[in-house]
Amino acid sequence: MAMGRKRARQEALWVATEELARTGGHAFYERVNEILQEQQFDAFTEEQCLGFYKSEVMGRPSIAPGVYFRMLMVGYFEGLDSERGIAWRCADSLSLRSFLGYGLTQKTPDHSTVSRTRRMLDLETHGRVFSWVLKVLAERGLIDGKTIGVDGTTLEANAALRSIVRRDTGEGYQDFLTRLAKASGIETPTREDLAKLDRERAKKGSNEEWEHPDDPDAKITKMKDGRTHLAHKAEHAVDLQTGAVLAVTLQAANKGDTATIKETLIETAEQMEALLEQPKAAAHIKTNWLAEVVTDKGYHSNGIMTDLLELGIRTYISEPKRGRRKWAGKSPQRDAVYANRRRIRGSRGKSLLRRRGVMLERPFAHCYETGGMRRVYLRGHENILKRLLIHVGGFNLSLVLRQMIGKGTPRGLQDLAALHLNMIFALATLLRVDEAHLSGRRAPVRCLTLPDGKNAIN
Repeated sequence: MAMGRKRARQEALWVATEELARTGGHAFYERVNEILQEQQFDAFTEEQCLGFYKSEVMGRPSIAPGVYFRMLMVGYFEGLDSERGIAWRCADSLSLRSFLGYGLTQKTPDHSTVSRTRRMLDLETHGRVFSWVLKVLAERGLIDGKTIGVDGTTLEANAALRSIVRRDTGEGYQDFLTRLAKASGIETPTREDLAKLDRERAKKGSNEEWEHPDDPDAKITKMKDGRTHLAHKAEHAVDLQTGAVLAVTLQAANKGDTATIKETLIETAEQMEALLEQPKAAAHIKTNWLAEVVTDKGYHSNGIMTDLLELGIRTYISEPKRGRRKWAGKSPQRDAVYANRRRIRGSRGKSLLRRRGVMLERPFAHCYETGGMRRVYLRGHENILKRLLIHVGGFNLSLVLRQMIGKGTPRGLQDLAALHLNMIFALATLLRVDEAHLSGRRAPVRCLTLPDGKNAIN
């Protein structure tokens, strides 16, 4: 054989399943399946989806409801943004095949089957699966319910700004600028002429005038990084005691916080009432649930303060600087604003506002940054919310896993195992050094690298 030439290795004809390499993902997903099987997840999903599987028309083989919802949870655990990516990862991974209940010779569902199942199952069914996960958390004492934090974030839509059309005429943005240029006296406008005309226009990105033809729910808005995109607004209601997400709503990105919080609080109240109907879950929930609401200054308004005060809910909402205000004829609004101001200046109010920054931003980071849902690949609020409910349900399930094994994702469990192994090596090295010191000998000391890149021993 010539030097540098690599010969093809002959693999064994038969390989025992027990001899296949196993990673940390196996241990993680085995724990997830233990939770799901203990709570009879598959029986629950089959009962909820029974009405959608009665068709006698022959066609593409369907997938079991438990497999479908597991695949959407994989999107959170593995940080995958699209259903195509989820299907590819499940087909490629031995641990995910085992998690879904598929053997080595069986074909896992492709992305088109997952998409078809999502379209077939209604939004209410996905919502009931999200509520089922909340029940699991409540039975394990991971839902307190007294203090709720509310915050929203923008998700980039699967739609381009260059494809928007006018609501009145249906013409595209380029055609609209060309018509304006010709009306202003430019017979054959160039691209430079159109760009100059566009810069001089005021309110050129109005949602009242423009929409995307394929995704009317997407709205023109400014993202967190300052760019302008078509986007949606996801809003969470989080238990500030445990970090569990109690409700998820998806609303228009151009709606203000004071307009969207009402729907989120209503959804939270409905979820809590459903949990109280379960005896095991109700035993861990505070009797004065939804007694306090903590938000940032974007939700501060006279109307919100008054409405929540009438409902008996104490508010801890950061107050923006508005200068001296006039309260003539507005005594109820004044009393509500002043009461909120006294609470946020107290020690408990300051503590809750600090906790809000941690407990509300953490789910956003896990679900949309590392979880891969900052940009959605679906269109329409109903489709996106279906995926979002199970995605956030996976985050809630990770809280149970953190309680059991210390980590909520397979990658985190793998890093934890590496850290423990390095700590064992470090301890063994220290014992060897101490033994050599007592015996008067010099022992070599090795430098061990931890997962964070730092050295355990120099």
